[in-house]
Amino acid sequence: MPHPALAIVGPTGVGKTAVAVELARAWPIEAVSMDSRQVYRRMDIGTGKPTPAERRLLPHHLVDVVEPSEPYDAARFAREAREAIAQIRDRARWPVLVGGTGLYFRALVRGLSPLPAADPVLRGRLRQEAAARGPAALHARLQTLDPAEAARLHPQDVVRVIRAIEIVVLTGRPASVARTRPRATRPAADRVLAVGLTMPREALYRRLDRRVDRMVADGLVHEVAGLLAAGYGLDLPSMQGIGYRHLAPVVAGTVSLDEAARAMKRDTRRYAKRQWTWFAREEIAEWVTVDPDDVASAVESVRKILERTRLFG
Repeated sequence: MPHPALAIVGPTGVGKTAVAVELARAWPIEAVSMDSRQVYRRMDIGTGKPTPAERRLLPHHLVDVVEPSEPYDAARFAREAREAIAQIRDRARWPVLVGGTGLYFRALVRGLSPLPAADPVLRGRLRQEAAARGPAALHARLQTLDPAEAARLHPQDVVRVIRAIEIVVLTGRPASVARTRPRATRPAADRVLAVGLTMPREALYRRLDRRVDRMVADGLVHEVAGLLAAGYGLDLPSMQGIGYRHLAPVVAGTVSLDEAARAMKRDTRRYAKRQWTWFAREEIAEWVTVDPDDVASAVESVRKILERTRLFG
């Protein structure tokens, strides 16, 4: 039986990629990205993709997989991650799963709950309702049907709100309950050793605020404008990501950049909080606290875990 795959998980901005890249200096590893936004081509700045230099040091799989208009979900991710893991091992190298998308991690480790297929007619009606009454009205409807799922989803995330309502209508059960049913798809990895990275909350929030400022300085508004000009509208799941949905109104001239950046910082912090909550429920072998000014110490802590467990050797 092959060694377990290493997973480096945790909230956004905590330094998962930086730690993995440093590990690549010592071991022959390749990364399998567990990030639901980095799968999209053309979306580089706002998704925080690893830089070309980082990808030269540490090859990354499942980055730049589909166009922003193409569907991509956790089930497809699990299939393609399974293939990537096998290919990495065939090259006598070690797979490292890196990312903070909790549903992808769960798909890899335990598989996914059986959920109903999309209903085009129902989705069409819900899209019309969102267009006529606004996303907030649709989100309020979800709050009545499934309060737990509504609390998890941003009111402007029309695609996921529609899917959550669809699940309730088609199954008679809230999405938050339906996802707890027995798993149908098999895990993508036979065994996973998960190491979680964390950071004092206020320190991470300051770090995330600086990252938003850096994304804007690096040209995120131009990236969003280019996507909109190419025909990628806000009705796409890809364009509902943090940054893209916030800056589209800036491109349209209806919201100021300062206002959009403040909302982006707020929602990034909220997203990090949800990730902490998600991974607190997962089977994490060990948590490592990252010092914002000393990532090397976190690398050394992960290195000691690997040496103690003899995962890479």
